[in-house]
Amino acid sequence: MSARPSDCVQRLRPMSVDDLDAVMEIERRAYEYPWTPGIFRDCLRVGYCCWCCEGGEGIQGYGVMSVAAGESHILNLTVDPGLQRRGIGSRLMRHFMQLARRHGADTVMLEVRPSNRAAIALYQKLGFNEMGVRRNYYPAAEGREDALLLGKNLD
Repeated sequence: MSARPSDCVQRLRPMSVDDLDAVMEIERRAYEYPWTPGIFRDCLRVGYCCWCCEGGEGIQGYGVMSVAAGESHILNLTVDPGLQRRGIGSRLMRHFMQLARRHGADTVMLEVRPSNRAAIALYQKLGFNEMGVRRNYYPAAEGREDALLLGKNLD
């Protein structure tokens, strides 16, 4: 019996510039409108919290979070499409919430496409609530798509 990649020992570690090729491979498979390598480089350069979840076959997921003035903002949270629904996204989110607390944040916020039902279900399971809508936030095949603004108090 062979183990699935997510069954192997996973570890969370800070992202580095050396990870960008693997991150971009996942980013391009996961999104129709992916971030660019330059965006990730800028996030690393300015000191945002950039983390990877690594397993037996390499990077399985990653995320980027900023923290300032008592608030944290998840800017990107992505799991390899072939490894979704295995707890990787949940593990990354819990890690980011712990990091946010350590950095003095009392809230965490994020945007999500209303069409991303799986992500919305994950965030609701973790206690996020809808705080508003950002109109025309995301690029879409026909114009723009709104974003749901979700938030959670970190007690």
